[in-house]
Amino acid sequence: MIKYDRLWNLLHARGMSKNAFSTKYNISRSLMSRLNQNCSVNTNTLDRICNILECRIEDIMEHIPDNNRF
Repeated sequence: MIKYDRLWNLLHARGMSKNAFSTKYNISRSLMSRLNQNCSVNTNTLDRICNILECRIEDIMEHIPDNNRF
């Protein structure tokens, strides 16, 4: 499972709410909802967020092992 809790922690540490982040950088409500629910998002989106926040991918997401087998 991929979790985006690190993104929310980073925003909080920088004094920015989720709403302020989405408004300032024109990130749709549906994308914010997907991130909030730890759903899959496009790698281009993750790249954009890293560029906006000037951070590394591991600063905004983490992999949690689960029983999801293919």
